Amino acid sequence: MKAILREFPQQIETDRLLIRCPLPGDGAPLAAAVKESLPELRPWLPWAMAEPTAEDSEANVRRGYANFINREDLWLLLLLKENGRIIGGSGLHRIDWDVPKFEIGYWLSTPYTGQGYMTEAVSAIADFAFDVLGAQRVEIQCDALNERSAAVARRLNFTHEGTLRHNRRNHLSDELRDTLIFAKIADHE
Repeated sequence: MKAILREFPQQIETDRLLIRCPLPGDGAPLAAAVKESLPELRPWLPWAMAEPTAEDSEANVRRGYANFINREDLWLLLLLKENGRIIGGSGLHRIDWDVPKFEIGYWLSTPYTGQGYMTEAVSAIADFAFDVLGAQRVEIQCDALNERSAAVARRLNFTHEGTLRHNRRNHLSDELRDTLIFAKIADHE
């Protein structure tokens, strides 16, 4: 089946979160969530170098929505169920529909870290990938020094399959960095 013809929900719900594709109008609240977290995001995410404007974020949101509809990249925003506030982002990236396999990426707004939101979100997104999208493989990749990101993968029982040594340069220091590869595969028992 052609990827664009695949039907699946645009939203996942957990106990505390609505996890959904970006929608027109999300730009300003997304920019606010990123702005309050830039010092914590910059070491790990090259896109967090510049302070986002509401207009640039709105353009990104609309591209993200188009990519979601085209099934090319499944960017997801994390919203608190209680008030609809955007508190982070995640998604299923580097999609290979032939397998199918996905990579989960994630970030969380600083005021919401350490409260289990990211573990809750990544668990739901991985379940969605396996149960709804038929994933055979789901990966999480992170900088070897990003202990908080790696901790999410470990808490959710992703297997550390290996470390890619000196596989990229840090966007701040230009030094060579290692990447940890974690994965889960579909249960065929």
